[in-house]
Amino acid sequence: MNETNRQKKIAGVLQNDLAVVLQKMLHESGQLGIIISVTKVTVTTDLSLSKVYTSVFPAEKSDDIVKELNELKPKIKHQIAQKTKHQLRKMPDLAFYNDDSLEYINKLEGAVQGKENPIIDPNLLDKRKKI
Repeated sequence: MNETNRQKKIAGVLQNDLAVVLQKMLHESGQLGIIISVTKVTVTTDLSLSKVYTSVFPAEKSDDIVKELNELKPKIKHQIAQKTKHQLRKMPDLAFYNDDSLEYINKLEGAVQGKENPIIDPNLLDKRKKI
């Protein structure tokens, strides 16, 4: 189903503000050497839930960071609500997910450059979930 213009606008506002807030939280917590980016935000049609896809570098820490973000949801939601209080009536609930598309692309490039070719043998790569 296609997103409405309202959903797209809210997702864009949330994506920009989440990126700023998450970087600030990482810096304040003293976790240096970690880069987090918000790759995609989707909002449900009733505007009650937003799925936030984040990409973390280095990738080894991505699961831990996403788990921590889900634990800190109330604090993050409050900070975003304060930033968007003049743009949104109701702040949607947040759900954080790991976006592993960069890892998948690197795995694909490595496989194509090596002896094993995933185009010939598709079983070499893990099946991806559609975002």
